[in-house]
Amino acid sequence: MRLPSRAARALALAALPLALAACGSSGSSGQSGDAKSSAAPSKDPNAGLLTGAQLKKALAPASFFHPGFAVDPSAARDSGDTYAPPSTAPAAKPDCAKLDGTGWIGITGVTGVSFAQNDYVNKNTSEDIGQEIDAYRGTTAADVLKAVEKTAGACHGFTDSQTHSRVKVTGRAVSGLGDGAYTLTLTDPAWENGTTLIAARSGTDVVSVLSTDGHDNGAATARKLAERLVGALHSTS
Repeated sequence: MRLPSRAARALALAALPLALAACGSSGSSGQSGDAKSSAAPSKDPNAGLLTGAQLKKALAPASFFHPGFAVDPSAARDSGDTYAPPSTAPAAKPDCAKLDGTGWIGITGVTGVSFAQNDYVNKNTSEDIGQEIDAYRGTTAADVLKAVEKTAGACHGFTDSQTHSRVKVTGRAVSGLGDGAYTLTLTDPAWENGTTLIAARSGTDVVSVLSTDGHDNGAATARKLAERLVGALHSTS
């Protein structure tokens, strides 16, 4: 929440004696009391939302992942104990290539007020598993899930920058996962395995995962990880 500037506070303090003098000259102490009672305290828009430090504790630990996977330190980050100003303006035209990477939920153009994320990589197979949790104000989390579905409609495919081949994107709603979920599957003839992305809402939080693990386009691992994160959020609420 933005605090008033020093100048604004100084003007407010300077005006206070004048305001008190005006109340005294009116000879009515009741008016002063009414004025005080009518001033409602400001509401914290982030009240009840988890911080990045709290969301970090809900991420799946190293023991969750198969042997051979290790966390990538460069991709592990969170927003700590502070909140950031949100952005609720969806991108007019999504950059579909962003789907092929961790942090892909940012393609919606809607950002939360706190987050935590990390990425586990198998150096022997180059398989990748990413996890992220973002907290949003009000009903924005539900809007994010709708934006993911719209992205699937707008991004039928894109060109892989490394192989220069065409990536096909398909999407569908997922049942029985959180308060609603949507999955995207990326496939490319030039890849050994495809990629599964899942976004799932749990109250005001959105879980987003990426998986290339396994021979099913990463689908089973992505579902298992999303379920693990949603369950962890339920236990913290």
